[in-house]
Amino acid sequence: MAGYGYLEVVWFKRDLRVCDHAPLVEACARARAHGGFILGFYAIEPTVIHASDHAGRHWAATREALAELRQNLRQLGIPLAVRVGEVVELLERLRTHAAGRGTKLALWSHEETGNAVTYARDRAVRRWARTQGVEWNERTQTGVVRRLPSRDGWAAAWEGRMRAPILDVPDPASGWTHVEPGELPSSAELQLAADPCPHRQNSGEAGARELLHSFLSRRGSNYSREMSSPRTAANACSRLSVPLALGTISMRTIVQSAHTRRDELQAAREVGAPSDGYRVGSVRSFIARLHWHCHFMQKLEDEPRIETQSFLSAFDGLRAADPVGDRAERLAAWTYGRTGYPLIDACMRSLRATGWINFRMRAMLMSFASYDLWLPWRESGLELARLFTDYEPGIHWSQVQMQSGTTGINALRMYSPLKQSLDQDPAGEFIRRWVPELTAVPEVYIHEPWRMNAEAEKAAGCEIGTDYPRPVVDHKEAVRQAREKFSQITQRPEHRAETRAVLRTHGSRKRKGDKATETRRTKRTRRAASDAGDDQLELDV
Repeated sequence: MAGYGYLEVVWFKRDLRVCDHAPLVEACARARAHGGFILGFYAIEPTVIHASDHAGRHWAATREALAELRQNLRQLGIPLAVRVGEVVELLERLRTHAAGRGTKLALWSHEETGNAVTYARDRAVRRWARTQGVEWNERTQTGVVRRLPSRDGWAAAWEGRMRAPILDVPDPASGWTHVEPGELPSSAELQLAADPCPHRQNSGEAGARELLHSFLSRRGSNYSREMSSPRTAANACSRLSVPLALGTISMRTIVQSAHTRRDELQAAREVGAPSDGYRVGSVRSFIARLHWHCHFMQKLEDEPRIETQSFLSAFDGLRAADPVGDRAERLAAWTYGRTGYPLIDACMRSLRATGWINFRMRAMLMSFASYDLWLPWRESGLELARLFTDYEPGIHWSQVQMQSGTTGINALRMYSPLKQSLDQDPAGEFIRRWVPELTAVPEVYIHEPWRMNAEAEKAAGCEIGTDYPRPVVDHKEAVRQAREKFSQITQRPEHRAETRAVLRTHGSRKRKGDKATETRRTKRTRRAASDAGDDQLELDV
């Protein structure tokens, strides 16, 4: 518009970084080229932070990342304005304020695949921008494709995006200083319920880069072997799921760093150079899970309803139809680690304290809630969403439904808590750390403390039923009943047709290649699928 200057507003959402940030780079370039100004903007939205899947630990992690982002932007001469309120109202105030100073506003942001609340919010922003004549420039930041007509070719598109050059931190630009930066309120000031998470990991951009470096240089050397056990996974997994969920590091940065490391290891092996002990198979396994990260997010992008409705409509109400009875008590026992199954309880207590647990244990927890306790997946899924500091809606709800058996295209995964306990924590180290009531229980009983007699209980200082609960259900009987209930649905004639429709929309596609290559790729995929990812994983990545 003639006579107007331009204010390029970079709306930060779940992309709290300055490196490899396309909207920031482009907005800065345009501001410099046309003598305009630039402003970073973040909205603390009441509808988002008070939604049923949000908790205080999420805001604590976001607040920490925002503080670092503000500092990094300041070094570029760009202020970060933080406001509490709904985005459309805040943007309209900003637009009016800018217009009063003879400045026309343009909006920049990344695309987001979020929950129903942020999906509705983005649609409202789109309507506002159209009504007010505001240019809104959205850019991609993951492998998720908007308005995808078919999954065919999706893998190739993902590879193409991940190979694109990583964008450097932009050169300094003229920041717009006509607004106050605003404070970063505490959880209490935002009226969020107390949510202690004493061992929550750092969520900032610098920490994310250090995690990536330490993982690819040393921590992940035995990744493929150590990611399944909660004893070893906290160190062996990348722990990049929180930075990915907050966007303090880009998926492309991780993928390209992993490819570089894989190529280095392969080249050294081919020339017989001394090994540094890092297994090339671990990097390959990690890269496979980076694919799965976006694959699962694409499901929610394509069909937002799966956040609240089953992939297969036949499964809607399956567990809710069961008489409620003591359902609330079962949910509470599971949520607070009082089920009587030591590994289940240790995992839940660890999760409450750290905000993270490895993928196999996540799958086990969801399986136990769904089949053993017969809890509706939405109820247990919300409990986990509030506990995971790396909560990523697209991955979360796809995985929740997969582990609860309602996708129609995945086998029922009924994890045995006893088998997992024996396999993943044979000496009970993890159990004793997180379930102190069982500290003195001997190894022979640590996985099944209910088998102790009175003399053993006295020696261990742990009376079952008093100091530690008896199992809330009989696992074998519970899964037998669950199989019968699922069988009643899957044997219906209409089930097969609906399953085919789900597979067409959400099933992964094999990439074309020669038969030998396909065979090798299929074997690798099956190995990866045996864990279905790692933590960001919520497939960890």
